[in-house]
Amino acid sequence: MKKGNIMKNSVVIAYYNGKEYIKEQAESILGQLGAEDELIISVDSDQDGSGELLREMAENDGRLKLIRGPGQGVVKNFQNGLLHCTGDLVFLADQDDVWLPQKVEKVTACFKDPDVTVAVHNAQISNEGLKPLDETTFQWRDSGPGFWKNIKKNSYIGCCMAFRRDILNRILPVPDSIWIHDQWIGLLAEQLGNPVFLEDVLLLYRRHGGNVTELTHGSVISMLKKRYDMIMGINRRIRRWKREDAKKKKFL
Repeated sequence: MKKGNIMKNSVVIAYYNGKEYIKEQAESILGQLGAEDELIISVDSDQDGSGELLREMAENDGRLKLIRGPGQGVVKNFQNGLLHCTGDLVFLADQDDVWLPQKVEKVTACFKDPDVTVAVHNAQISNEGLKPLDETTFQWRDSGPGFWKNIKKNSYIGCCMAFRRDILNRILPVPDSIWIHDQWIGLLAEQLGNPVFLEDVLLLYRRHGGNVTELTHGSVISMLKKRYDMIMGINRRIRRWKREDAKKKKFL
């Protein structure tokens, strides 16, 4: 896993018919990874004709690993990718963005502090041609740490996040009631250590007609239900941690 102070990095993409942008994104990621790092692409669907392209990319770079997705939506697809990670740090990535230079270097530097469990960086919101729009993700989401702050308005945006793999045993599985994996991971990571929010713009956050995450909100009832499910799910998970920890202490 570790050689000296060097950490192995795993990057996970939940892939679904992303032929148009995946090559550009993969190249921007692989160009920053070391020889021992890995890019895991969990493929839910390649019915857009991208199967051959994905296989060619994997054949050309052994760090890129294709795995079959469960076909149960984006949360389960990311979870599937996370279960295959072998790195010390895990980066989440979307199939249609572009990583800017020094993203890996600046984000991994945050984890020199052993108390840091999750890092989130800023990103430039861009159009489908990667032309910058008027906002960054930090401006859009008023980004920063805090449980209730991120319940009210989530700023744990997956494509801008990295976290320690050793917290996955606390985070997974993601409950079926949870509709968004990155907020779940971020809020739980806050309970396990310290979050870091980097002002550095390290990603071009591409917006186009096929994005899963929209810049607009759902109905009030829908948003309230999602927040309720998130709070209840996190409370249940923390109670489970406490029971498990109490059992371990009992047998020490």
